[in-house]
Amino acid sequence: MLPARRRLLRLLAAALGWGGAGAAVRAGVVRSSAIGGQLRRAIPVSGEQLPVIGLGTARSFDVGMAAERRIPLREVVRAFVEQGGAVVDTSPMYGSAESVVGRVVAETGVSGRIFLATKVWTEGRDAGVRQMESSMRNLGTDVIDLMQVHNLVDTATHLKTMREWKARGRIRYLGITHYTSSAFGELERWMRNERPDFVQFPYSIANRAAEDRLLQVAAEHGVATIAHRNFERGRLFEKVKDRRLPDWTAEFECASWGNFFLKYLIADPRLGCVIPATGKRRHLLDNMNAGRGPLPDARQRRRMARMIDSL
Repeated sequence: MLPARRRLLRLLAAALGWGGAGAAVRAGVVRSSAIGGQLRRAIPVSGEQLPVIGLGTARSFDVGMAAERRIPLREVVRAFVEQGGAVVDTSPMYGSAESVVGRVVAETGVSGRIFLATKVWTEGRDAGVRQMESSMRNLGTDVIDLMQVHNLVDTATHLKTMREWKARGRIRYLGITHYTSSAFGELERWMRNERPDFVQFPYSIANRAAEDRLLQVAAEHGVATIAHRNFERGRLFEKVKDRRLPDWTAEFECASWGNFFLKYLIADPRLGCVIPATGKRRHLLDNMNAGRGPLPDARQRRRMARMIDSL
């Protein structure tokens, strides 16, 4: 889809209630009336509403550029949008994933309904500019929804560039990321001092370090949150292999272990979005189901955590 058409679709989406930079900030959680009935939460800096279940692309979209390799991924992206999804997160660090995302989004004709997030992962201003411009070409757009400093590499330099690009309309939001909880203290300092629009970090029911301070610091400073490694790269499923879901999970309409792991996370209202990566349509549909229906309350979440800790 041409960039101009993509911008037009964004304007239309905003007019129809999908949200936008001019929207009033809303606290807490709202239900989406869009297709798929996905739970949505607001980006604090703008009020724009995003579905809580996103799509990661690390490994799963790193399939090379052969057209036949993209066929199952087109089905994933098409189902993702049909189910009410929006946030697709990628990076130049993920092999061919960024370019594959761009091709698949164009081939499925859903550009105006996708919130594209990518990252800059290099040192120096000029190298950062080149990499971000390459990301725009790879993704087939002249406006990236969210540009993030990957793993806090040369953060000050890239944030300065991103603020300039945001002012010029080349990116809509800017953020910071890290892949390990040992960097949470540094993420907190950047949030307090620079107030990025987004912060991305690892968070799963087996790695709950973000609950100690990071989520609260983000909430206090108006920073939207994205959580990755929600399934611990599949290790959580190994923990529950051959186990049945407990009967009490029916209280919050939990249909699978994948739902169990994701519903635990999105039940915390301080969390904006999870981005489980998958290249399989059936897994995508299961993930999206977690964004509908009731969520576990505080008592149920404690019970869920104790159960996983005991395995």
